[in-house]
Amino acid sequence: MKKIIIVLILLISEFLLAQKKIENQQLIWYGYYNDLKFNENWNLKSEIQERQFYNPTAQHQLVFRSNLERKLFGDWKASVGMTFFLQNLNDPESESNLTVPELRPDIGLIHKQKLGFLTINHRYKAEARFFHDVENQQLVGGYRFSNFRLRYQLGLDFTVLKKEEKDKIILKLKDEVMFNVGNKIVKNVFDQNRIYAAIQYKRNASYAFEVGYMNWFQQQKTGTDFYNRDILRVSIFHTIDLKKDK
Repeated sequence: MKKIIIVLILLISEFLLAQKKIENQQLIWYGYYNDLKFNENWNLKSEIQERQFYNPTAQHQLVFRSNLERKLFGDWKASVGMTFFLQNLNDPESESNLTVPELRPDIGLIHKQKLGFLTINHRYKAEARFFHDVENQQLVGGYRFSNFRLRYQLGLDFTVLKKEEKDKIILKLKDEVMFNVGNKIVKNVFDQNRIYAAIQYKRNASYAFEVGYMNWFQQQKTGTDFYNRDILRVSIFHTIDLKKDK
């Protein structure tokens, strides 16, 4: 009997694995990130991201995000913010022009550790997701709560070249995992994982430029279908320090 059960388990496992479908996609993300520093304790971080498919070329997502950060104690910060998200279909060959808005209020904690040339960043974030209602491929009504999402990101920044206080080259490595929580979440508690590697050139205290590669692996609602996305990211970072302007 035990042998039969073992054989059945193996057969079921093979069947489930056979049903697993991974779709590969290629994208490019353009981003502008602004850090407005009010004083030693408060700063406002805002960003705009344009995300496009290429091969073939198509609009995927447009993101507007702002987070107000407050220094707590030591190397800890707390944040509260909002994201306005415009989502097109995940199929770059689709002929539909449907764009679905999403609102994402969030709260988070950030911890930064500096160890010589290495900086270790921890980011913990919880988001509430509100999607605009859609019916027959048309936007109707207003926004409806979908689920919560929990995120954790580990980042490693290596300073590989530093020239006085201006020119600096930093190697950045990040990994972020996300989990879905809510009554509507059945088969995709694991949402996605993002692995990122980049080179950042910091011209001075105000401007930095970054080019990197991200692998975005995301589970769909079915639980057996996944997106595996290769992403080229090009970013500009702009810091405005109001303390120095006074």
